[in-house]
Amino acid sequence: MINLILCGGSGTRLWPVSRTLLPKQFVPLFNGESLFQKTVQRNQPFCERFVIVSNQEQYFLALDQMQALNLTHTPQFVLEPVGRNTAPAIALACLSLDPEELVFVTPSDHLIKQQNAYEAAVTEAAALARQNQLVTFGIQPGYAETGFGYIEADGHEVRSFKEKPSQETAESYLQQGNYFWNSGMFCFKAGVFLEELKTHAPEMYDACVTAYEQSEKGDFLRIPLAAMLAIPENSIDYAVMEHSDQVKVVPSDIGWSDVGSFESLSEELPTDADGNTQVDNSILLNAQNNLIIGDQRLIALLDVEDLMVIDTDDALLIAPKGSGQKIKRVVEELKAQGSELPMIHQTAHRPWGTYTVLESEDKYKIKRIVVKPGKRLSLQKHLHRSEHWVVVSGTATVTVGEKTQLVRPNESTYIPIGEVHRLENNGQLDLVLIEAQVGEYTGEDDIIRFEDSYGRT
Repeated sequence: MINLILCGGSGTRLWPVSRTLLPKQFVPLFNGESLFQKTVQRNQPFCERFVIVSNQEQYFLALDQMQALNLTHTPQFVLEPVGRNTAPAIALACLSLDPEELVFVTPSDHLIKQQNAYEAAVTEAAALARQNQLVTFGIQPGYAETGFGYIEADGHEVRSFKEKPSQETAESYLQQGNYFWNSGMFCFKAGVFLEELKTHAPEMYDACVTAYEQSEKGDFLRIPLAAMLAIPENSIDYAVMEHSDQVKVVPSDIGWSDVGSFESLSEELPTDADGNTQVDNSILLNAQNNLIIGDQRLIALLDVEDLMVIDTDDALLIAPKGSGQKIKRVVEELKAQGSELPMIHQTAHRPWGTYTVLESEDKYKIKRIVVKPGKRLSLQKHLHRSEHWVVVSGTATVTVGEKTQLVRPNESTYIPIGEVHRLENNGQLDLVLIEAQVGEYTGEDDIIRFEDSYGRT
């Protein structure tokens, strides 16, 4: 069986911890491990290999985190230039597989705490999938949740799929006892899913086949932008599951959480005797039931309760518990202002390493850049800024125009506005340098790439 892991989504309800370029599934929130890593680890015992569907930026995050787990499996990647929801993502992956291959589809950002019950549910689903059924997993609800879709079931039989209900309707579902949260996990044969997609969403199926045929194939499957945009956008539930007569459900009580809000995250983190999440660098006086995330600065809480205090390098969020669903409005406001805060952390991860913004003001920005051994940045130029690089450690191979030179610790180089340049680390140790940008505009989108080792444009 293959584990198909879907890495889409930016987790805006967990801002400022979760950002577009480092979404919640890759943030190490659980004893240094991410939800993505936990997904891989719990599925490894019964899945022979992994297929990861992600965008191009997340590819390197996922690859690095899988390598940190020292897995014997070599993952296959499907890289989407833009997301078109879950149905196309699953279809593109299934097109690359044997039609008889059993596929276990999981999101990358869920938490499951009861491994034995989980494995039993997957075994049950696999048996049904081998009988050419499309199997979904219904989670035994613990309370009347209005933020999830529901599945009405009679044993393995699906009676209906329900949209996110009102509070009153959700409470009636809970009382009836045969309604389950829709988990977003599925199990089926690759060919069975594709045949059902062809039957119930033929336009999407044809567009996915065309995109697959036009894609770059090798270590990963890279879908062309134009072909991806031509695929209708829809979820697997709407496109297939709600129309097919081959759908079964496995009711599951597996300690499941989608960790979709700070309130749900608070339920999963360890707390002290007063219900506050554990933070070493904090002073808590007459403070109860507070979610505290932040390890850079001392956080002191006095005479408060039921707060969410989320502190990152460049943003601080304070809100009462219960307001987590409104955080999206903060993100929308920031986007309207043209802020980069919804997109990127102060330390940004790139395929070649990381950079940290040390200071940013009008007309200048200072960064600390780390380039991994054997990696290089794209051959590029900027239209609105010049750059000055000072090497701190390691040896930089710097190309500016037609000239290439080595720059060693305590040496520097200058890149004028509009000059084509590249930075490389051909050594065996990390290259660390300080970059000072000066210009009318220092945004991250002021990059024109001429050549890139990672397929970026």
